[in-house]
Amino acid sequence: MTTQIAVRLPDDVVGYVDTLVKEGVGSRAAVVTRALRRYQQQQQAERDAQILEETGDYEDFATLPGYASVED
Repeated sequence: MTTQIAVRLPDDVVGYVDTLVKEGVGSRAAVVTRALRRYQQQQQAERDAQILEETGDYEDFATLPGYASVED
């Protein structure tokens, strides 16, 4: 399911989005969605890192970077 929303963005950001669209990376909606999903992943990773930092229990994760990737 999708929901249409209206947002106000600075002109320079819209210009950047439109440049990406002209380069063929997708529609405005696709660009914004991709950016927000990446931001969501970043926020989750930062929360996870904070938990690991607080608990100090991260020896089991020594090989994790070899498997990590960012999804679009």
